[in-house]
Amino acid sequence: MRVSEQGAAEESTAVLVSEFLQRRQEQIAQRWADADLFRTVFTVSRDEAVEACKAVVDALSEAAAAGRVDDITAPGFRRVRDQLGRMAASRARTGASPGQIAGEVADLRQPVIALLRGEFPDPAGDQAQECVLALTRLTGTLRVVVMETALSAGEEVIARQREQLLEVATPVIKLWDGIVAVPLIGTLDSARSQVVMESLLNAIVAERARHAILDITGVPTVDSLVAQHLMKTVAAARLMGAECVVSGIRPAIAQTIVHLGIDLGTVVTRSSLADALAYALRRQGIVVASGPPVGVSLS
Repeated sequence: MRVSEQGAAEESTAVLVSEFLQRRQEQIAQRWADADLFRTVFTVSRDEAVEACKAVVDALSEAAAAGRVDDITAPGFRRVRDQLGRMAASRARTGASPGQIAGEVADLRQPVIALLRGEFPDPAGDQAQECVLALTRLTGTLRVVVMETALSAGEEVIARQREQLLEVATPVIKLWDGIVAVPLIGTLDSARSQVVMESLLNAIVAERARHAILDITGVPTVDSLVAQHLMKTVAAARLMGAECVVSGIRPAIAQTIVHLGIDLGTVVTRSSLADALAYALRRQGIVVASGPPVGVSLS
């Protein structure tokens, strides 16, 4: 058979499969509603599961009608991607592994193939076998769509959780009226630096802060990139009307900064958070007197 004839035959077979799916939509949906993939997601109402199954059958029929049984970008699949993604995410939350979810999608094939074979006088004939093959390819594409959608949804969740973790890991603390501080712990990369800057600027506005302290006591190393991030944050705070102080400059970090030739001459620095707070208080005209040593009586 020539290539053009083979292609025409495959398209004709795909159309037959599409028509079958439309004709038997209700029966397929009723069988799928009891399958693990749908039953464990739609636990409140079986009718809801049936409707979800019908939507997937329609998607398969549309992809087959277009002769795109192997194409995950077929229009039909696009319509049900959100639904499939939510279903896969729901199964994942109950502890199902990606392999288990893929297996549950694959299990949808057999009930449909059983109905398809019943459409032909000779279930073992050539035309029946060709239609079964096309349907098998179509459900295989459905499995790929489900897994791709699930992975994309998983990546979005991870990205969202990472943003939330960055926000939690970079809190802005009000130390005094007009004084806020950001204690930094761990590596300061570009993404986290952006969160630090946004959080600090928002706090400066909310607290009407005149002084902001960036404490890098918990930052293990300071390189040129970290220094650049600090300088940008200091500059942004100045634009908001707040003086920025960098505290936690340990001897090792001071040596590294000098060795790298980083110029922090325009930045106020202090060795500890306490020193930075004392500086900010003095700048605001507040004098904090030292109390007596612990255990010393004032009488």
